[in-house]
Amino acid sequence: MGKVRSPAVAGLFYPASAAQLSDEVSTLLAESPIPARGVPVPKAIIAPHAGYVYSGPIAATAYARLAPARGTITRVILAGPVHRVPVRGLALPDADVLATPLGNIAIDQLAVAALRRLPQVTISAAAHAREHSLEVQLPFLQKALGNFSIVPLAVGDASAEEVAEVLDLLWGDDETLIVVSSDLSHYLSYDDARNFDRATARAILGLRSDVSHEQACGGTPVNGLAVAARRHGLTVELLDLRNSGDTAGDHSRVVGYGAFAYYGAANVR
Repeated sequence: MGKVRSPAVAGLFYPASAAQLSDEVSTLLAESPIPARGVPVPKAIIAPHAGYVYSGPIAATAYARLAPARGTITRVILAGPVHRVPVRGLALPDADVLATPLGNIAIDQLAVAALRRLPQVTISAAAHAREHSLEVQLPFLQKALGNFSIVPLAVGDASAEEVAEVLDLLWGDDETLIVVSSDLSHYLSYDDARNFDRATARAILGLRSDVSHEQACGGTPVNGLAVAARRHGLTVELLDLRNSGDTAGDHSRVVGYGAFAYYGAANVR
């Protein structure tokens, strides 16, 4: 099995019990809106990464769109911001497997070998060891897709073009899904956050690549996805836009969450 990156926030951001985690994610997915007939499966999504009590319902709206591609999507490129350990560029973990309470996910070693040829890609066990932005997406992916391999990228000090170059290299076809992990505004009042996040959503829908880290903590991978999406002719849909005041009650200091889906002609079903 090789080196394993063990869960760091199981029992904190989501249940540590496999049975409880499976039930919670299944419920969140089941309660998400069902897309209309003919809606394509996304090539890429943006989903938030807070504790499931806060952002789980918003993340689920994106992951529910993947159900028709179960068995088709076999590789996930997952990019999220670093919160604890700064890195230059994009960091892969020093691991062969990512573990969650629901099981192990193999890291795509062929993709890792290809990415290591890019100067902005490094290996950093420290950047991944306690990082939650990638980890909280994994149980959703496991429940939505079943079996798949993963390319986990902790994004630090990088340009949008450097992120886009990584995504372009691994773009693939219908077998490859891109997931960007990002929350939106942090610690504004409820009304201020709603206004601020609406403006950010407009920027994302416009495929702008100048989203700041005040607008989205994952602004760097969001901007990189925008650059790549423009090159590949993708369109974007807003699936959900809420904040922690909508899901957990406190309106005085909230965190914003958005779910977005990116579509291309090649992945229409």
